[in-house]
Amino acid sequence: MSDKVRLFALGGLDEDGKNCIVVDINNDIFVIGCGIKFPDRTMPGVDYVIPNFDWIVERKDHVKAYLLLHGHDDEIAALVYLYKDVPAPIYCSSVTASELKGFAKHVGIDSKDFDFHIIPASCSFNVAGRKISFFQTSHNIGLSSGVAISTDKGNIVYTGDFVVENNADKNYLHDALAISSLGKENTLVLMSESVYASNQGYTAPNYKITKHIERTFKDATGRLFIALFSNNGFNIDEIIKLAVQNKKKIIPYDEESARVLEQMQSCGQLMIPRENFARSSEIIRIKSSEIVVLLLGYGAKLYNKIALFASGQAENKMIVLNENDTFILACPSNANTEIEATDAHDEVFKSGCHVLNLNRKQLLKMHASEEDLKMMISVLHPKYYIPMKGSFKDLLKNAQVALSMGINLSHQNVFLLENGLSCLIEGGEAHLFDEHIPHGDIFIDGIGVGDVQKEVIADRQALAEGVFIMSAAISIKNRRLLAGPDVQIRGLTAINDPDVMIKEVSKVFVAALSEALEDEASDIEAIRQFVYERTLRAIRRQTGKSPMVLPLIIPVD
Repeated sequence: MSDKVRLFALGGLDEDGKNCIVVDINNDIFVIGCGIKFPDRTMPGVDYVIPNFDWIVERKDHVKAYLLLHGHDDEIAALVYLYKDVPAPIYCSSVTASELKGFAKHVGIDSKDFDFHIIPASCSFNVAGRKISFFQTSHNIGLSSGVAISTDKGNIVYTGDFVVENNADKNYLHDALAISSLGKENTLVLMSESVYASNQGYTAPNYKITKHIERTFKDATGRLFIALFSNNGFNIDEIIKLAVQNKKKIIPYDEESARVLEQMQSCGQLMIPRENFARSSEIIRIKSSEIVVLLLGYGAKLYNKIALFASGQAENKMIVLNENDTFILACPSNANTEIEATDAHDEVFKSGCHVLNLNRKQLLKMHASEEDLKMMISVLHPKYYIPMKGSFKDLLKNAQVALSMGINLSHQNVFLLENGLSCLIEGGEAHLFDEHIPHGDIFIDGIGVGDVQKEVIADRQALAEGVFIMSAAISIKNRRLLAGPDVQIRGLTAINDPDVMIKEVSKVFVAALSEALEDEASDIEAIRQFVYERTLRAIRRQTGKSPMVLPLIIPVD
């Protein structure tokens, strides 16, 4: 009997983050990736977003392995919330294990019972009698990999995040030999990332920071400050090497930055010689031209850190920017963080120091561009091809890249999936099947999983726009206003004259209340609802906002 395979994603398709692919072979379940997504501005108070894992939880006895390919939060962090309900062996590199433990500690979850199996860079092993092969890829965090799962009709391969990188660094090696060895076997399905599918050519070498800043390293007469994302190990490693070459000392800006460097060193991602390292408390004893201060962090939090530091509002008053310093901003924003990034950049420029700002065109992330994708497809020569990980336009472009290659890939064997849509393979033949697999967003608020409902998010969005509190005492029996109104505004800053606004809202409030009281059939709840709708409509017209409106109408009889 041939293997029956079901492939689908619970997250990562047409979105940024929350990556999770499920491979079900004869009811043996392999979960590739288990990541979070960071909230956008429409999700106030939400810490993280994770996939809906109901399908996995219902089949927890069939889960044979979690296959984690690299240590970024969008690939691994959701596992800390799922693991207690669905424990299973975790196969990953030492770097990935370290990152997962670090995230679990950060959110207050104990990871001591996690069943880690540390896998060397490129090797094969067996799970549930099935051959699994990891092959090392070059990504911006150390010891990244892709994976191949064997079936009787060929391998199911997922590339993970990768670029074609020709260097000998063991942490960021593009293992062409391991990939070509897989190419000698049958590839039933190839799944490949899509983030940079629209970029022509190869991504290399445009993710390397050295060419942009090495002259600055050599010429700077004052201190160097460099802001980088904590998960960009490749660029951090470049900074360390430049510091060593130029006999400068690396100084972590704060405890978070120091923790990132210590964690990278503990799992062998980088090595900082003792003579090239110092603490921030030592900065006044070191010659300015020998100082490199690293500011590390994640997303909007990093930009907020930069803005506070550059404006002189940071807690650490020992380090203050001056006109002789140089600040290198090597942390290009994305669509969700442009406002915070702009604010941070403005504060740095206001400080009067020299500024080198690397934008998204100058400094790419380490994801596969068109020629990188073509290389992987041509070597593995799959029977079926499925784009993964990216927005819909990126998934579509990835599919178009495959179709353009002329190697027997067509609209019959290149599939575009959505989250929850399955690809079923029986007897080596594949087709799509919509079986309504539950999927979607689960909000994490603190460490609570799914505690934040859509109604709560709506309330928080309204609170972010401000609050109108309107109170009055009424007689239900006599159907008249007894006391009030009292109108107060909180948090609504975009109004020129609050007193005029209060008067206008008070008029609308009293008029709506009087009209509601005229209807003798209306009870107190109906009156409150009528007043709420009428006043909110008036406030929207005058302010263009939808604040929270609280009509406190008190019956006294």
